[in-house]
Amino acid sequence: MKESTLRQSIDLATVKILQWGQKLPVGVRSIAGLLLMVGGVFGFLPILGFWMFPLGLALIALDIPWTRSRIQQWILRIELRVRTTATQHRANNHSHHDA
Repeated sequence: MKESTLRQSIDLATVKILQWGQKLPVGVRSIAGLLLMVGGVFGFLPILGFWMFPLGLALIALDIPWTRSRIQQWILRIELRVRTTATQHRANNHSHHDA
């Protein structure tokens, strides 16, 4: 898998999980974040991964008023990067087909 495709997959998964987390009630979101962090500690095991720890922190940060806006800005930046990468990918594929 190319690095750009891997990066886009990670970005897309991150956005989906954080958007799902935004829909959870306060408190439940923190519990989900703690569970992700615990899973991240055991990242050496199959299925679980170290990627879970920072994502768990981000979910918990959504419950803290003074960090919520920063996490929401981060989500928007990732969404923009995903859209930009997808647009560039489509443009590159289109130009290869024309050649």
